[in-house]
Amino acid sequence: MSDKDLSTRSDKQSIDQFIEKVRTLPQTGAGPGGKPGRLIFALDATGSREPTWDQACHLQSELFMATRDLGGLAIQLCYYRGFGEFRATKFVNETSQLLNLMNGVSCLGGRTQIGRVLAHAVKETRAEPVRAVVFIGDCCEEPVDELCHIAGELGMLRTPVFMFHEGADAHARAVFQQVSKLSGGAYAPFDRNSPQVLKDLMAAVAVYASGGTKALQDFSSRSSPEVKRLTQQIR
Repeated sequence: MSDKDLSTRSDKQSIDQFIEKVRTLPQTGAGPGGKPGRLIFALDATGSREPTWDQACHLQSELFMATRDLGGLAIQLCYYRGFGEFRATKFVNETSQLLNLMNGVSCLGGRTQIGRVLAHAVKETRAEPVRAVVFIGDCCEEPVDELCHIAGELGMLRTPVFMFHEGADAHARAVFQQVSKLSGGAYAPFDRNSPQVLKDLMAAVAVYASGGTKALQDFSSRSSPEVKRLTQQIR
Protein backbone atom coordinates (compact mmCIF):
# COMPACT_ATOMS: atom_id res chain seq x y z
CA MET A 1 0.00 0.00 0.00
CA SER A 2 1.37 3.43 -0.95
CA ASP A 3 1.97 6.35 1.43
CA LYS A 4 -0.87 8.16 -0.35
CA ASP A 5 -3.25 5.27 0.35
CA LEU A 6 -2.23 5.27 4.01
CA SER A 7 -2.78 9.03 4.25
CA THR A 8 -6.20 8.75 2.64
CA ARG A 9 -7.20 5.98 5.05
CA SER A 10 -5.97 8.05 8.00
CA ASP A 11 -7.97 11.12 6.91
CA LYS A 12 -11.09 8.96 6.36
CA GLN A 13 -10.74 7.50 9.86
CA SER A 14 -10.34 10.99 11.34
CA ILE A 15 -13.44 12.23 9.55
CA ASP A 16 -15.44 9.19 10.65
CA GLN A 17 -14.33 9.81 14.22
CA PHE A 18 -15.37 13.45 13.88
CA ILE A 19 -18.85 12.52 12.68
CA GLU A 20 -19.19 9.92 15.43
CA LYS A 21 -18.24 12.56 18.00
CA VAL A 22 -20.89 14.94 16.64
CA ARG A 23 -23.44 12.13 16.89
CA THR A 24 -22.76 11.67 20.60
CA LEU A 25 -23.02 15.34 21.53
CA PRO A 26 -26.00 16.40 23.69
CA GLN A 27 -29.25 17.06 21.86
CA THR A 28 -29.93 20.72 21.14
CA GLY A 29 -33.05 22.58 20.20
CA ALA A 30 -34.25 26.10 19.60
CA GLY A 31 -32.65 28.85 21.60
CA PRO A 32 -34.44 31.00 24.16
CA GLY A 33 -37.65 32.38 22.72
CA GLY A 34 -37.28 30.22 19.64
CA LYS A 35 -34.22 32.19 18.48
CA PRO A 36 -31.86 30.63 15.92
CA GLY A 37 -28.92 28.75 17.39
CA ARG A 38 -25.79 30.88 17.70
CA LEU A 39 -22.55 29.70 16.08
CA ILE A 40 -19.14 31.38 16.03
CA PHE A 41 -17.24 30.94 12.76
CA ALA A 42 -13.57 31.72 13.49
CA LEU A 43 -10.80 31.96 10.92
CA ASP A 44 -7.05 32.30 10.94
CA ALA A 45 -6.50 35.21 8.50
CA THR A 46 -2.72 35.30 8.72
CA GLY A 47 -0.54 35.20 5.64
CA SER A 48 -0.30 31.42 5.38
CA ARG A 49 -4.07 31.16 4.89
CA GLU A 50 -4.25 33.50 1.90
CA PRO A 51 -4.29 30.72 -0.76
CA THR A 52 -7.52 29.29 0.72
CA TRP A 53 -9.27 32.43 1.95
CA ASP A 54 -11.47 32.67 -1.14
CA GLN A 55 -12.42 29.03 -0.64
CA ALA A 56 -13.47 29.75 2.94
CA CYS A 57 -15.56 32.71 1.74
CA HIS A 58 -17.38 30.42 -0.67
CA LEU A 59 -17.91 27.55 1.75
CA GLN A 60 -19.38 29.70 4.51
CA SER A 61 -22.66 29.73 2.59
CA GLU A 62 -23.01 26.06 3.47
CA LEU A 63 -23.47 27.02 7.12
CA PHE A 64 -26.72 28.76 6.22
CA MET A 65 -27.94 26.52 3.43
CA ALA A 66 -27.61 23.38 5.53
CA THR A 67 -29.90 24.79 8.21
CA ARG A 68 -32.46 26.85 6.32
CA ASP A 69 -35.21 24.30 7.08
CA LEU A 70 -34.27 23.96 10.75
CA GLY A 71 -34.89 27.47 11.97
CA GLY A 72 -31.52 28.66 10.76
CA LEU A 73 -28.44 29.97 12.49
CA ALA A 74 -27.13 33.25 13.75
CA ILE A 75 -23.44 33.30 12.84
CA GLN A 76 -20.69 35.56 14.08
CA LEU A 77 -17.49 35.89 12.07
CA CYS A 78 -14.26 36.11 14.06
CA TYR A 79 -10.77 36.39 12.64
CA TYR A 80 -7.25 37.40 13.57
CA ARG A 81 -4.35 38.64 11.50
CA GLY A 82 -1.39 41.00 11.46
CA PHE A 83 0.08 42.49 14.63
CA GLY A 84 -2.41 41.51 17.31
CA GLU A 85 -5.50 42.36 15.27
CA PHE A 86 -8.63 40.46 16.35
CA ARG A 87 -12.12 41.19 15.07
CA ALA A 88 -15.58 39.85 15.87
CA THR A 89 -18.62 40.93 13.88
CA LYS A 90 -22.23 41.06 14.99
CA PHE A 91 -24.31 37.88 14.67
CA VAL A 92 -25.99 37.70 11.26
CA ASN A 93 -28.77 35.51 9.87
CA GLU A 94 -28.24 35.79 6.11
CA THR A 95 -25.61 34.34 3.78
CA SER A 96 -25.19 37.65 1.99
CA GLN A 97 -24.47 39.45 5.26
CA LEU A 98 -21.72 37.03 6.23
CA LEU A 99 -20.26 37.02 2.73
CA ASN A 100 -20.10 40.81 2.68
CA LEU A 101 -18.28 40.76 6.01
CA MET A 102 -15.78 38.17 4.79
CA ASN A 103 -15.20 39.97 1.52
CA GLY A 104 -14.04 42.97 3.52
CA VAL A 105 -11.20 40.95 5.06
CA SER A 106 -7.80 40.24 3.54
CA CYS A 107 -5.05 38.07 4.98
CA LEU A 108 -2.11 39.71 6.71
CA GLY A 109 1.00 38.09 8.14
CA GLY A 110 1.16 37.63 11.89
CA ARG A 111 1.14 35.15 14.74
CA THR A 112 -1.80 32.97 15.71
CA GLN A 113 -4.33 34.22 18.29
CA ILE A 114 -6.37 31.10 18.96
CA GLY A 115 -6.48 31.94 22.66
CA ARG A 116 -8.34 35.16 21.88
CA VAL A 117 -10.86 33.22 19.80
CA LEU A 118 -11.53 30.82 22.67
CA ALA A 119 -11.68 33.57 25.30
CA HIS A 120 -14.11 35.50 23.10
CA ALA A 121 -16.29 32.39 22.80
CA VAL A 122 -16.38 32.10 26.59
CA LYS A 123 -17.47 35.73 26.89
CA GLU A 124 -20.20 35.34 24.25
CA THR A 125 -21.47 32.11 25.79
CA ARG A 126 -21.75 33.66 29.24
CA ALA A 127 -23.83 36.46 27.72
CA GLU A 128 -26.06 34.12 25.68
CA PRO A 129 -25.45 30.43 24.86
CA VAL A 130 -23.36 29.64 21.79
CA ARG A 131 -24.14 26.21 20.35
CA ALA A 132 -20.78 25.61 18.69
CA VAL A 133 -17.54 27.21 17.58
CA VAL A 134 -16.05 26.38 14.18
CA PHE A 135 -12.35 27.19 13.82
CA ILE A 136 -10.34 26.88 10.59
CA GLY A 137 -6.57 27.23 10.82
CA ASP A 138 -3.27 25.68 9.87
CA CYS A 139 -0.83 26.28 12.74
CA CYS A 140 -0.47 27.22 16.40
CA GLU A 141 2.18 29.50 17.93
CA GLU A 142 0.77 29.87 21.45
CA PRO A 143 1.29 28.20 24.85
CA VAL A 144 -0.63 24.94 24.78
CA ASP A 145 -1.57 24.91 28.46
CA GLU A 146 -3.32 28.28 28.21
CA LEU A 147 -5.36 27.14 25.22
CA CYS A 148 -6.31 23.91 26.96
CA HIS A 149 -7.44 25.79 30.06
CA ILE A 150 -9.83 28.00 28.08
CA ALA A 151 -11.02 25.00 26.04
CA GLY A 152 -11.85 23.22 29.27
CA GLU A 153 -13.88 26.22 30.39
CA LEU A 154 -15.86 26.04 27.13
CA GLY A 155 -16.42 22.37 27.85
CA MET A 156 -17.91 23.26 31.23
CA LEU A 157 -20.17 25.78 29.46
CA ARG A 158 -21.22 23.08 26.95
CA THR A 159 -19.91 25.03 23.96
CA PRO A 160 -18.02 22.53 21.77
CA VAL A 161 -15.19 23.72 19.52
CA PHE A 162 -14.77 22.04 16.14
CA MET A 163 -11.18 22.42 14.99
CA PHE A 164 -10.78 22.07 11.21
CA HIS A 165 -7.09 21.70 10.46
CA GLU A 166 -5.71 22.71 7.07
CA GLY A 167 -2.40 21.09 6.14
CA ALA A 168 -0.19 18.65 7.99
CA ASP A 169 1.57 20.56 10.77
CA ALA A 170 2.08 17.95 13.50
CA HIS A 171 2.21 20.42 16.39
CA ALA A 172 -1.00 22.13 15.28
CA ARG A 173 -2.69 18.74 14.95
CA ALA A 174 -1.80 17.79 18.52
CA VAL A 175 -2.96 21.15 19.92
CA PHE A 176 -6.17 21.23 17.89
CA GLN A 177 -7.03 17.71 19.03
CA GLN A 178 -6.58 18.68 22.68
CA VAL A 179 -8.65 21.85 22.32
CA SER A 180 -11.49 20.00 20.64
CA LYS A 181 -11.45 17.17 23.19
CA LEU A 182 -11.44 19.44 26.23
CA SER A 183 -14.27 21.58 24.86
CA GLY A 184 -16.39 18.58 23.99
CA GLY A 185 -16.02 19.17 20.25
CA ALA A 186 -14.09 17.34 17.56
CA TYR A 187 -11.07 17.61 15.26
CA ALA A 188 -10.93 16.97 11.54
CA PRO A 189 -8.16 17.48 8.96
CA PHE A 190 -8.53 18.76 5.41
CA ASP A 191 -6.32 20.21 2.70
CA ARG A 192 -6.79 22.85 0.04
CA ASN A 193 -7.34 20.15 -2.58
CA SER A 194 -10.35 18.67 -0.77
CA PRO A 195 -12.92 21.46 -0.41
CA GLN A 196 -15.75 18.90 -0.42
CA VAL A 197 -14.48 17.45 2.86
CA LEU A 198 -14.52 20.86 4.53
CA LYS A 199 -17.93 21.62 3.03
CA ASP A 200 -19.42 18.43 4.46
CA LEU A 201 -17.91 18.94 7.90
CA MET A 202 -19.05 22.56 8.12
CA ALA A 203 -22.55 21.59 7.08
CA ALA A 204 -22.62 18.81 9.69
CA VAL A 205 -21.72 21.18 12.52
CA ALA A 206 -24.20 23.79 11.28
CA VAL A 207 -27.02 21.25 11.31
CA TYR A 208 -26.02 20.08 14.77
CA ALA A 209 -25.92 23.66 16.09
CA SER A 210 -29.32 24.43 14.61
CA GLY A 211 -31.27 21.22 15.22
CA GLY A 212 -29.26 18.71 17.24
CA THR A 213 -28.17 15.16 16.52
CA LYS A 214 -31.52 13.98 15.12
CA ALA A 215 -31.49 16.85 12.62
CA LEU A 216 -27.96 15.86 11.65
CA GLN A 217 -29.11 12.32 10.88
CA ASP A 218 -32.04 13.63 8.82
CA PHE A 219 -29.68 15.94 6.95
CA SER A 220 -27.44 13.02 6.06
CA SER A 221 -30.34 10.96 4.71
CA ARG A 222 -31.13 13.54 2.03
CA SER A 223 -27.62 14.73 1.25
CA SER A 224 -24.97 13.84 -1.30
CA PRO A 225 -23.21 10.46 -1.46
CA GLU A 226 -20.19 12.13 0.15
CA VAL A 227 -22.23 13.15 3.18
CA LYS A 228 -23.81 9.69 3.43
CA ARG A 229 -20.39 8.04 3.47
CA LEU A 230 -19.17 10.44 6.10
CA THR A 231 -22.17 9.78 8.35
CA GLN A 232 -22.49 6.01 7.99
CA GLN A 233 -21.54 5.48 11.62
CA ILE A 234 -24.51 7.53 12.78
CA ARG A 235 -26.83 4.77 11.66
